[in-house]
Amino acid sequence: MNRAFLAAATALTLTLPAVAQDEPLPSSSEAVGQPKTPAPAPSEIVAAAPKSDWVAIPAEDLLVMTLAPDAEGKPRTVVIQLMPAPFSQGWVHNIRLLARAKWYDGISVNRVQDNYVTQWGDPNYDNPEATGKPKPLPQGLKVMGEAEYVTHDWCGHHVCPPLPPVGADDTKQDDTYGNAGIVRGWPLSSQQGMSGVWPVHCYGMVGVGRNYSPDTGSGAELYTVIGHAPRHLDRNIALVGRVIEGMEHLSSLPRGSGDLGFYTAEEAGKRTPILTVRVASDLPASEQPRFEYLSTESAIFARYAEAIANRRDPFFIVPAGGADICNIRVPVRRVTDGG
Repeated sequence: MNRAFLAAATALTLTLPAVAQDEPLPSSSEAVGQPKTPAPAPSEIVAAAPKSDWVAIPAEDLLVMTLAPDAEGKPRTVVIQLMPAPFSQGWVHNIRLLARAKWYDGISVNRVQDNYVTQWGDPNYDNPEATGKPKPLPQGLKVMGEAEYVTHDWCGHHVCPPLPPVGADDTKQDDTYGNAGIVRGWPLSSQQGMSGVWPVHCYGMVGVGRNYSPDTGSGAELYTVIGHAPRHLDRNIALVGRVIEGMEHLSSLPRGSGDLGFYTAEEAGKRTPILTVRVASDLPASEQPRFEYLSTESAIFARYAEAIANRRDPFFIVPAGGADICNIRVPVRRVTDGG
């Protein structure tokens, strides 16, 4: 497993110089103001990716969360992709167990803090003003230690080499929180001289709510990032996945006025009920959603990332020369019957 991850990282690194050369240099006529062919936008690069560059997401890695209908009676469904091995697997085990025990059915969204997170769980536990009896947890939940926030076996307990750069080899990769990269579809970070890597808190990532250390959370309380990436949470809390469809149903909810954005007793009516949460592989075959992501080890992804860092399509005036790791969002698409 470790060798496969490192091989993928190396392969991405080696393809980058060739990708960077795909962009032709301006001709002399362009230099004196003559019309030129507009550079493609990142979305156009993704749209041109061949089918072979898309990777299927296993149904076992998908959670389908059904919220109560909105005020107009329209259905609301959120699909979450769980992180694959070797990341956060104790918590991912618990989340699948909780879903299969139907423990999440009937809980609610209890906290919406502006520019931060939306959090859901048992309203009699995940709520500072709760007075009711907490919902009993199912048997078989794992208890994880804080060391598991970081994937130490990524490099076999040795110091990790730098993560591969994202996009062209001249794209800036400065990151306040360490060395950042995207491997096998996930944004990751590491620090020079340290062993291990860890996923990062980008918009839409899903994490596990917890109390004060040494508690690390069970997976019964979950949150998703709805604002600017709170990267200070990296390595301080477990990340277990990301929302890949229906994010608007969680980011647009009314904000709570209590501490940390929790709904107060007077705002109990603002809590959004969660009707069901199911592992997609447990649904009837006809109801299982299918998704795939653009391989982050492909030349197309490297070109897409470079285009985000250096926008040259008609609207833009000055290429930035770099991009925050969280701004290079991995393209994910739903697969239709004809796709």
